[in-house]
Amino acid sequence: MDDIALPRYLEIRRDIQNRIASGELRPGDAIPSEHELKELYGCSRMTVSKALSALASEGLIQRRRRAGSQVAMPRTAQTVLKIHDLKAEIAASGRAYRCEILSRARRAPDAADLARLGEPVTEILALQLVHYADDLPYAVEHRLMNLAIVPDAASADFSETPPGTWLLNEVPWTDAEHIIRADIASPSLARRLAMPKGAACLVIDRRTWQGGVIVTAVTLHYPAARHQIVSHFSPGGGFGT
Repeated sequence: MDDIALPRYLEIRRDIQNRIASGELRPGDAIPSEHELKELYGCSRMTVSKALSALASEGLIQRRRRAGSQVAMPRTAQTVLKIHDLKAEIAASGRAYRCEILSRARRAPDAADLARLGEPVTEILALQLVHYADDLPYAVEHRLMNLAIVPDAASADFSETPPGTWLLNEVPWTDAEHIIRADIASPSLARRLAMPKGAACLVIDRRTWQGGVIVTAVTLHYPAARHQIVSHFSPGGGFGT
């Protein structure tokens, strides 16, 4: 994958992301202006803006009109290392599990997909599902799967075994990233989750890799009033959920 040229905005995004991860740019530091980045990378201002928007959507930078962009302060969050199997999680609670596939499409990724995946991918399987526990909506899932790594996903039947469970059983992963945040549900999402209009959601954004290549990116929306994350840990030990 390393010999595939990145789209320009993803190259800029990755470069700034690496500078933040290495500590070269620290929380509160100013990001070069759009004009400076345009000159540095030899591209249009629109391309620079697209890269900065992707970094802002990930919570890595803050953009302020007239004040420019700066590295965001880290959010207070606990690291969650375990990848949840929603089907097993619901079954373990004594409730009946089922899922409904709302949409399924095999296609080339668009710009928004590539921003979520974080690297060039030629073909994906895009899925939207609702997971139920005893017929009560438990979570809404939006998932992108890299068909170069998991080609069998294109023909897999996810009606009985949901994609998260299928991936855990079929595809070994080497790295994972979780981002946990809160958000207000859109009217359509609130209906899907049987929530009051304007209620809060717990959102988990997860990406997993195999040997440095992206396997899947998934966003899970949970009704905040009906869900919590519990972590158990000890000094010097690992985390569990």
